[in-house]
Amino acid sequence: MSGRIEDYALIGDMQTAALVCRDGAVDWACLPRFDSHAVFASILGTEEHGFWRVGPAVPSGTPAPRADRRRYRGDSLVLESEWDTPRGTVRVIDFMPPREDHAPQLIRIVEGVSGRVPMRSALRMRFSYGRIVPWVHKVDGRTVAVAGPDSVWLDTDAQTYGKDLTTYSDFTVGPGDRVTFAISWQPSHKGAPDNPDAEAALEATTDFWRDWVEHCTYHGPYREAVVRSLITLKALTYGPTGGIVAAPTTSLPEEIGGVRNWDYRYTWLRDAAITLSSLLRTGYRDEASAWRDWLLRAVAGDPENLQIMYGIAGERELGETELDWLPGYENSRPVRVGNGAAHQLQLDVYGEVTEALHLGHMTGLARNDYASVLQLKLIRYLETHWNEPDEGIWEVRGPRRHFVHSKVMAWVAVDRTVKLIESGDVDGPLERWRELRDEIHADVCEKGYDKERNTFTQSYGSKELDASLLLIPQMGFLPPDDKRVIGTIEAIQRELSTPDGFILRYPTAGEDAGVDGLEGDEGAFLACSFWMADDLAMIGRVDEARRLFEKLLSLRNDLGLLAEEWDPKLQRQVGNFPQAFSHVPLIDTALRLTASGAYGG
Repeated sequence: MSGRIEDYALIGDMQTAALVCRDGAVDWACLPRFDSHAVFASILGTEEHGFWRVGPAVPSGTPAPRADRRRYRGDSLVLESEWDTPRGTVRVIDFMPPREDHAPQLIRIVEGVSGRVPMRSALRMRFSYGRIVPWVHKVDGRTVAVAGPDSVWLDTDAQTYGKDLTTYSDFTVGPGDRVTFAISWQPSHKGAPDNPDAEAALEATTDFWRDWVEHCTYHGPYREAVVRSLITLKALTYGPTGGIVAAPTTSLPEEIGGVRNWDYRYTWLRDAAITLSSLLRTGYRDEASAWRDWLLRAVAGDPENLQIMYGIAGERELGETELDWLPGYENSRPVRVGNGAAHQLQLDVYGEVTEALHLGHMTGLARNDYASVLQLKLIRYLETHWNEPDEGIWEVRGPRRHFVHSKVMAWVAVDRTVKLIESGDVDGPLERWRELRDEIHADVCEKGYDKERNTFTQSYGSKELDASLLLIPQMGFLPPDDKRVIGTIEAIQRELSTPDGFILRYPTAGEDAGVDGLEGDEGAFLACSFWMADDLAMIGRVDEARRLFEKLLSLRNDLGLLAEEWDPKLQRQVGNFPQAFSHVPLIDTALRLTASGAYGG
């Protein structure tokens, strides 16, 4: 049985990632890329769908013990898990070495701490998301599993044996003993990959993360949370292209047992753009520049057909299918791969991309002439399309609407481009676009604002609210002290807050039930709660903002990781994990509160 979502740790190599549970099981890993088929998929099913557990040996039929302690080694992505057993204490070190030209590797080092502890490694590889049992055999003393185009090689200094289509190792460690295991992916038509040097790889991986973290320019009171979030964002970056996945998982549910299960192993322009903002503000210019280059390649010469998301190398076709052989996380069906929202119209994306390009320009990223050309092309598209209905920021699968947030972000796109022209760096129809900016602003204030309730609404003519309205002051659409902004913040607190003070995205029941075209409910969207903390600080309620922020920090798991949402009824994390769209606003809110002096002692 898979663990709770918050029971998992992330390890990765900037090309793919794995989730390691508290009981020592790797229950999710896709090789060789984030969006490849999973080799271990038990998190979405059972152990029959692939897992790799390393931990203290227990009698058959006994649940695997959970680690008593675990932590990342300093500011790194090297995981250390420790078990205290009646016979002694043992440590397992898990990591994936950052890749250069070697095969993707997942390395596990078992280290004896005290006493003599019997251990077991149980490796069950299942290809194609748990559907295919590979051919497992020995080649020159090494174990290899082959299925179609894929092969995974196991190297270990422990004895192995096969039983029930699983590869086992039973051994005992005493103080100072170290037993290593490593799996390496390789195309099946190629020869064997190099035998990993586990100890050298551990040292190199630790050094890589230490050196990377040293570039962080934030040294405020929330540094631990900010650095862990930055490491997570770096781990979600696909190194060869600069694309950033929203999360390394698919179909972890927004409601346990529900149908809101999506594949997040792709690059959303919105998520990646706000990630770029956080990276630039904390000193990571190389990553920001790499993402901008990825964007220019992905969009190419076709901004009129801008997609909301792309594959990690810029792929456009992300067809959505269901894997009916997987029962889903805690029976949350369906399990989906691909994402049918890729071709939705979401006008807010134009604003997020333009804001990211503008921020890069303002912070001195090396000039890229095509970035400016792209920005002008995006606005020319918006000139004739900004007043159309769309699917909005939350990718609703119901009818298109005139979402207020989409119009606000269209205004942002025009506003930032007007500023670019005013700076003299590009030429464009300045007066025409100033008029367009004013036209959009007036339209939103007239049609998206409820005068009687003193609040902006989710869409034109709607009475419902939407947490994305919290971005109105953050984007500069209206100043924080505007009565309409304050009224909107207070209305969202009244109508979209959970009993413990977190913020829902929008109502999933009531007058506009079905706005997203989906059955069921969802948890509190963590990004929205961070946005609320930002807004509270902006309107002068800084103590309240700090309390909400620190309450949000308390939702992180013991390793500092956040999923997409928080279920206030079950008091647990839900949604894909870890989620970039949760860690980015964490960083932004920490920076805002630090600048305001609103933090505890």
